[in-house]
Amino acid sequence: MQKFAAHPGLPRAAVLFAIMTLSACGGGEQPGAMRKVLISSTVASQTDANAAAADGLSAPAKKEIAMQLVSSSENSSLDWKAQYAYIEDIAMGGYTGGIIGFTSGTSDMLELVTAYDQIKPGNLLSPYLPALRKVNGSASHAGLDPNFVSDWQKAAQDPVFQQSQNTLRDNAYFNPAVSLAKQDGLRTLGQFIYYDAIVMHGPGTDSQRNSFQGNSPQALKKALPPSKGGNETAYLNAFLDVRRALMQSEPDHAGNLDRLDTQQRLFLQNGNLDLNTPLNWKVNGDSYQIR
Repeated sequence: MQKFAAHPGLPRAAVLFAIMTLSACGGGEQPGAMRKVLISSTVASQTDANAAAADGLSAPAKKEIAMQLVSSSENSSLDWKAQYAYIEDIAMGGYTGGIIGFTSGTSDMLELVTAYDQIKPGNLLSPYLPALRKVNGSASHAGLDPNFVSDWQKAAQDPVFQQSQNTLRDNAYFNPAVSLAKQDGLRTLGQFIYYDAIVMHGPGTDSQRNSFQGNSPQALKKALPPSKGGNETAYLNAFLDVRRALMQSEPDHAGNLDRLDTQQRLFLQNGNLDLNTPLNWKVNGDSYQIR
């Protein structure tokens, strides 16, 4: 994945904030008592449903779905937690590893290992920090080989490293994507579409056309989001159109547009704006289902 990091001259929080300006009554019951119980239960269920809708992709069940959807696209597996140990060079900026593909060439792998070292100094990956600083911004393995891959895989068994991956994913990708999508009036599917775009392309800046921030204004030229009075489905179709054109222009992505065509676009065509289960889709030649 070709990810663009936030501008190095600005605080991360500022950049992320600026990315853009989804039975009958029983014999012993008093008359009406069972009805009250049923009404109370119905109200409680509706309240829970409303709360889940308000949380959108941040609701635990929906977030789990998002992790599985991304994992199917990135790793051809629904078992996203198995990806803590994933690492290889897939010719997209040095090493790519972890649950969303942190890369040694685009600063987020360096940020991850730095955060891990701050929580647990002297861990297996701490000695690689100088090399990660040097190779940042390049595809080089200098100072990482020959043991970085095996040490990453060993470190991935450490709950502290797993939590470090979760935290960086949330702070740099998931939470900003959901927040921006909610600002645009998008429901759960739209929130996921934003999240998947930021995972693949990085948040970036206005000048980086191949990033999320550089890509989003192009969608606004075609349709308005609900927050500006537009139709949600029309806007999301426009967003996916722009992202599809972007991916087609990138050699690394042009050959596989499944995550758009037979996953996200499919959900949109089915009118599943709340990303409700069951979900059926196909990516990388494989079929998946979440019940």
